[in-house]
Amino acid sequence: MKILAGNSNRPLAEAIAAYLGVPLTKCQVRRFADMEIFVEIQENVRGQDAFIVQSTSYPTNDHLMEALIMTDALRRASARRITAVIPYFGYARQDRKAGPRTPISAKLVANLITRAGADRVLTVDLHAGQIQGFFDIPTDNLFAAPVLVRDIEERLPKGNLMVVSPDVGGVVRARALAKRIDAPLAIVDKRRERAGESEVMNIIGDVAGKVCILIDDIVDSGGTLCNAADALRAEGAIAVYAYITHGVLSGGAAARISASSLKELVLTDTISSTEAIRVSKNIRIVSVAPLIGEAITRIAKEESVSSLFD
Repeated sequence: MKILAGNSNRPLAEAIAAYLGVPLTKCQVRRFADMEIFVEIQENVRGQDAFIVQSTSYPTNDHLMEALIMTDALRRASARRITAVIPYFGYARQDRKAGPRTPISAKLVANLITRAGADRVLTVDLHAGQIQGFFDIPTDNLFAAPVLVRDIEERLPKGNLMVVSPDVGGVVRARALAKRIDAPLAIVDKRRERAGESEVMNIIGDVAGKVCILIDDIVDSGGTLCNAADALRAEGAIAVYAYITHGVLSGGAAARISASSLKELVLTDTISSTEAIRVSKNIRIVSVAPLIGEAITRIAKEESVSSLFD
């Protein structure tokens, strides 16, 4: 088995390698003066089961290109099987035509990864489950829920919790978490009556006196999350926590979260933390390295991955 790391999230790759007890394969990923990417794998990989750990996070296109070139390098070096481990699949929000003459970029990126030579894809909490079908190769979509549930059970008081979906589209995800921790479910109904007017947040469910847990797969600008937290507190919630898998947190999102009424935002390490996230007083990181490491072990041994979530 060979574990290779691109530049998108080396700490996660190192944690996965440590879990597996396998050193990271020596691999040089550098840029020429014009920012053209060059990859050189500095170990023999012929006949090996190779795993490339690379999130397509900011800068998305650079990290995607690194993954494609590393895949091509492994294929030309005669690796037996190449698995693209993409903890955060960055183009997942473009999973359908949002309007006339718009692309389905998630499908395009799936084609690029496949044509580059990947034999398999391993990812975490795809934005939309149907993206698995965009790949013409086996694709395992891991769920971060067991990691988040463990943290909730260790840190939050039992018996007074309420799981909240920040929008109607996330109800299925929120319901699954509510079932795991045996808590009731509420929904934030977000509406914009007309263009140029602020969104109206209506809470479906009685959150008064409850400790609320907002659950979602991606937080980007943080606006919806902060507004939802304010609306929940206005309805009588004691405290509001947010558990999100992928912390994109672009622009001034980390500062916005720090100044919000959120008691705590818990993220996984699918995306490498920025300095703003590391110094924030109410953002905490939990690791999915053991989850991904166990999945890699099962793939290498041809064992069931889905049984991780039974």
